[in-house]
Amino acid sequence: VDIIPVSDPNAGTMAQRIMQYQAALQLAQQSPDMYDLPLLHRQMLEILNIRDADKIVPLEGDMQPTDPVSENMNIINSEPVKAFIYQDHEAHITAHKAMIEDPKIMEIMSKSPNAQKAGAALAAHIQEHLAFQYRMEIEKQLGVELPPPDTALPEDIEFRISRLVAPAAEQLTGKNQQEAQAKQAQQQAQDPIVQMQQKELQIKEMQAQTKAQAEMAKIQLDMQKAASNSQLQRDRLEQDARLAQAKLAASIAENNSKEELEDRKIVSKEQLEGFKIGREIAKDLEGE
Repeated sequence: VDIIPVSDPNAGTMAQRIMQYQAALQLAQQSPDMYDLPLLHRQMLEILNIRDADKIVPLEGDMQPTDPVSENMNIINSEPVKAFIYQDHEAHITAHKAMIEDPKIMEIMSKSPNAQKAGAALAAHIQEHLAFQYRMEIEKQLGVELPPPDTALPEDIEFRISRLVAPAAEQLTGKNQQEAQAKQAQQQAQDPIVQMQQKELQIKEMQAQTKAQAEMAKIQLDMQKAASNSQLQRDRLEQDARLAQAKLAASIAENNSKEELEDRKIVSKEQLEGFKIGREIAKDLEGE
C-alpha cells in the first residue's frame, strides 16, 4: 500500500527559512550599510522558488564587463554596474564625468524620482574605477604587478609589500601634486579675470618700481649735493688757510723789514758817532 503524504515534508523547513530571511531583512533595514541587500533578496527569491531570480536580482558576481557608455546607460536605468580590474579605468572615469557634466542629461535626470539613487550609484561606480586606477598607477611606480586584491597574503609577504608600496605611494602623490599645480597655473593663465589681476599687479609693481627709482635718484642727488657742499667747504677752508698763511708771511716780511731798517739806523748812528770822535781826535793832534 502506498502512503501518500497529505502535506509537503519540506514545508516546515521552508517556512522556517522564510522567517529567518524576513528577520535578516528587518535587521538589514536598520543598518543597510552593513548588509549585502541584493544577496539577501536574491536568496529570499531562491527560497521561494521564484524563477529567473538571477535576472530579477542580479549580483555583482553575475555581471559581465561593459563599456563606459553601457555603464552610463545602466546607471540611468537604475541597473547595477561593476568595474573590473583590467579595464581602462581612466577612460571609464572620463566618460562617466562627461555624463555628469552634460547639462541636458543632468536636467532630465534631476526630474526623475530615482535621481538621487542614480547619482549615488554613479559616484560609487566612479570611486570603484578610481580605486583600480590608483592601484594601476602604484604598480606603474613599482614596475611590477601587485597580487590580486582578494588574495590572502602571509604576514611576511604583506609586510614586505607594505614596505615596498609606501615610497611608491609618496612618489605618486608628488607626481599628481605637480600635475595639479601645473594645471592650475595653466588655467589661471587663461582666466581673463586672473589675467586682468596680473596686469593690475604688474602696473602696481611698475609704479612701485618707478617710485623707488625716483626716490633713489633723489637720494643720490642729495648725496651729490652734500658731497658738493662738503667739497665747497673744504675749498673755502683751504682758501682761508692759504690766505692766513699769506697774511702771516706778509706780516713776518714786514716785521723783518722794520727790524732791518732799525738795524741800519743803529749802524748809521754808530758810524756817525765814530766819525765825530775821529774828527775830535784829529783836532787834538793838530793842536799839539
